[in-house]
Amino acid sequence: MSGLKDIIGRIEKAAQTAGRDPASVRLIAVSKVQPLARIEAILDEGHRLFGENRVQEAQGKWPDLRERYNGVELHLIGPLQTNKVKPAMDLFDSIQSLDRNRLAVKIATEAQERGSCPDLYVQVNTGAEKQKAGILPDEADAFIARCREEMDLPVIGIMAIPPANELPEPHFDLLAQIAERNGVSEISMGMSADFETAIAHGATSVRVGSALFGARTPTAG
Repeated sequence: MSGLKDIIGRIEKAAQTAGRDPASVRLIAVSKVQPLARIEAILDEGHRLFGENRVQEAQGKWPDLRERYNGVELHLIGPLQTNKVKPAMDLFDSIQSLDRNRLAVKIATEAQERGSCPDLYVQVNTGAEKQKAGILPDEADAFIARCREEMDLPVIGIMAIPPANELPEPHFDLLAQIAERNGVSEISMGMSADFETAIAHGATSVRVGSALFGARTPTAG
């Protein structure tokens, strides 16, 4: 028995409390390091929007699942190495971790060659954490403009992971402000512990893993 109905109910309640249409918030089921049976259970309940952190892991399960389940939409929410751009663009409908100029150039080159590109979200390092990927907040406007205007990239969204040891609200507000300034329609923020707060601050998609599937069970290696 999955927690899908419970999570959807909580999303709807949070949206209504914030005076928003519940349909304006989408649930990204974070299926990284989850047993296939748990993913299939969510698919069997009709959910079709999923997020994966690693290209190689996603390659190992989603081509087959897509053959069996129509209408799957897959988002890459983890870091993307430049040498994995081609397989990522083959597999994912959206890449939420556009976090540096070199990666943008690589995606733009590949998009030009194939004549198509996944939807892109710029990852912002709202806490300016040295160990975390993402564009710094004061560089986000220029980076988004460069991606759109110089590289013709379809930047439709913005994403962040607030620092674990800080209240998330200021980071959610900062991300929403950057999105509004740049005419970005999609705001991906909020995870299992804080997605209801993220919805109150404008999230259009929330990334929920453990609260939906249960604790992760990483394999050796």
